[in-house]
Amino acid sequence: MYAALTLFFFMCLTASTHADHHQPCHAPNMTGFMSVMSMKGEMKAYGAFTYDSMGKKLRFRSNESSATNASHSMDLLMFFEEGIFFEIESKNQSCVKKTLHCSMHPLDIPDDATFSTKEHSGSAAIEGEGLQLDVWTGSMPDKKGHYSMSVTKGCLPVFTFYFTESTSFLFRTMEIENEIKDPDLLAVPSFCVGQPMEDTPEGTVNGFLNEFV
Repeated sequence: MYAALTLFFFMCLTASTHADHHQPCHAPNMTGFMSVMSMKGEMKAYGAFTYDSMGKKLRFRSNESSATNASHSMDLLMFFEEGIFFEIESKNQSCVKKTLHCSMHPLDIPDDATFSTKEHSGSAAIEGEGLQLDVWTGSMPDKKGHYSMSVTKGCLPVFTFYFTESTSFLFRTMEIENEIKDPDLLAVPSFCVGQPMEDTPEGTVNGFLNEFV
């Protein structure tokens, strides 16, 4: 599986394209579900997300007791523009506030991404049996790796591969709706208000992707 996915990624990188005619699109407001799997086949997380595309805010709640047997249970509230995020424990009404060093995440294409190719998932010849995707690629200088993002014509993310020196992940989204169903999920919980910023150990880089390493 890993070898096949790696081959697919590098095929995308080397595909013949006309990148100068394409600019990265940006995802709309979204509510949906997201899974995170390592290329070794381990389900790292599965849960619901809410994304504010204008405010650059993301809430992701994963439960390790779900049917997917995910290895991570987490509740993350990310403020990408402000450069902060919260690790929330609703049961205990506690949280940790941290500095957000990296704004990369799998729901929006980076501005410096390169258009790679168009592809059809399923069949382009049979009506209703295919999905056209735009593939965007780029580098991850902080983590010395690369990524490949596949999005619909409306810029809805379908899946994103991250390949680094130490590990690789596949993020997949499902059941997306173009709305923020519960705006309160993107607000700091009352028990987190006034929480002091936790000191970041030297050499640590905090980011959404780092939560799954």
